[in-house]
Amino acid sequence: MKNIILRGILLIISFVFVWFIFSQINWTSILKVDKATEKTEEKLGELFWNVIKSNETVNKNPFVIQSVDSIVTRITTENKINKNKLQVHIIESNEINAFALPNGHIIILTGLINASENPEELSGIISHEIAHLELNHVMKKLIKEFGLTAIISISSGNTGAEIIKEMTKLISSSAFDRSMEKEADLKAVEYLVNANINPESFADFLYKLSDKENKYSKYTTWISTHPESKKRATYIINEVDNKVIKSIPILSPNTWNRLKEETQIKIN
Repeated sequence: MKNIILRGILLIISFVFVWFIFSQINWTSILKVDKATEKTEEKLGELFWNVIKSNETVNKNPFVIQSVDSIVTRITTENKINKNKLQVHIIESNEINAFALPNGHIIILTGLINASENPEELSGIISHEIAHLELNHVMKKLIKEFGLTAIISISSGNTGAEIIKEMTKLISSSAFDRSMEKEADLKAVEYLVNANINPESFADFLYKLSDKENKYSKYTTWISTHPESKKRATYIINEVDNKVIKSIPILSPNTWNRLKEETQIKIN
């Protein structure tokens, strides 16, 4: 009986020892998983962006591009985010929306710029989308929806154009799960505070667009893809209450007014 117990103990010790040795090995490096994932994400981002730019009008107005870029620069610089990893595109559309694609693509619709009452509101949405990318939510969502094998197959060119279009539509018009949305919201607040931008404007934007009676109601795609906006606005405000905020204007009034004019939409 003692021999059996002793053998069992030795077996457990051996198992723990082998597990410990294997846990110290950098399998990701050996199997080059990171490199493969990076290539997959890069290819997916390219495929999705090609679908969008071939079906939508890209805003190439230098003033609009530079103004939005100055917001992105402030956020990324003050949060030590590599701005070179981001590719910000502005699309002509009445829809009030912004979304992130794999490989650092951020799509901002002109309707979102026009619906924002100040640059701080716009900065909140941009920070939220940057957070989705930095937290790897975009790839996690795609893998959850389609599976890793399908994602790799698509990025390898083994899928038809219609499937890619459907995937692009899904990533641009469907919500992340609640935990990811909250995580992105709170990370956005952190980004805004670090960049000396008042996050309360972000919460105000959520409150405003969640009101079905607001004049932009039929254009508010971002709210429909980011549910529970009022609840989220509340925990953003609660998060802000615990922070010391130094607010520094991100765009001058003249620049902001001109940006709004350049992206004007007609509300019926």
